[in-house]
Amino acid sequence: MKKPEIKGQVHIYTGNGKGKTTCALGLGFRAAGHGLKVLMICFMKAKVAERGDGVEVNYGEFASADKISNFTIIPVGRQSFVDKENPDPVDIKMAQNGLRMAQDALKEHECDLLILDEINVAVEWNLISLEDQLGLIEMKPDDVELVMTGRYARQEVIDAADLVTEMREVKHYFGSKKILARRGIEF
Repeated sequence: MKKPEIKGQVHIYTGNGKGKTTCALGLGFRAAGHGLKVLMICFMKAKVAERGDGVEVNYGEFASADKISNFTIIPVGRQSFVDKENPDPVDIKMAQNGLRMAQDALKEHECDLLILDEINVAVEWNLISLEDQLGLIEMKPDDVELVMTGRYARQEVIDAADLVTEMREVKHYFGSKKILARRGIEF
């Protein structure tokens, strides 16, 4: 596989609209198709969740990535939601573990594309520091593409990035039609 000739860039996908993780997954899927090694670390997400009367894969992308040899997704979160106002020490510890995984992946050049899903939210909710997030951008090797997703991207992160896309909700069926999250579409 021929790697891109141009230095890897930093992408930020943020905003209150739907599609930030989906956009990052699409880029990862494309990169994997060209033989690039993709690592996605998902902050505040668990691999399994209780749904209805059983436990199943929480997000479809976890099952899909298992079928692609050069696309790895690592969830670093619990099945329960994080309390923004009072995060559990376990949530902070898991986010810190995700941060260390990202640092190691960059130091060791473990991937060609590193996706840090919901890292902006992890910073906003004080699970990891803004300084640590900016440190990841600073330590990124030239041959690695770095993607950070989630609402609440801080201005300092936006300023440090090469590409910033803000997903803006114009209309959503959650509100207009009272439709709940659907398997295969929202998770």
